[in-house]
Formats: sequence, C-alpha cells, structure tokens
Amino acid sequence: MGKAILHREGAVMILGGGIAGIQAALDMTELGYYVYLVEKSAAVGGVMAQLDKTFPTNDCSL
Repeated sequence: MGKAILHREGAVMILGGGIAGIQAALDMTELGYYVYLVEKSAAVGGVMAQLDKTFPTNDCSL
C-alpha cells in the first residue's frame, strides 16, 4: 500500500536544483506541501550531474 499524502495549505519554493535541493523538494512533497523548485541553469542535478565517477567507490554518479 502507498502512503496517504496530506495536502497542507501553502507552498514551498526551493532555490537550487542540486542534489540537496532535489532531496528537500522530495521531502517536502511527502509532507504534503506544493513545491516549486527553482534552478538558474538549464538542467537539475548540480555538480553531481557533471561528474563521471565518484570517490571512493568509483561508482557512476548518475
């Protein structure tokens, strides 16, 4: 069974579509808020989306 989503009054605007901004947006939607995610560049993901491999496991960052 899925989670019941509550809809609270108001909305949240998150500035920055990096990894932290995306996670914050997901957390706020689970709490029932409407979320506006604002990013100044053309793509979300921040620096992490530009990386090929990550330290120390050398895993693919995407």
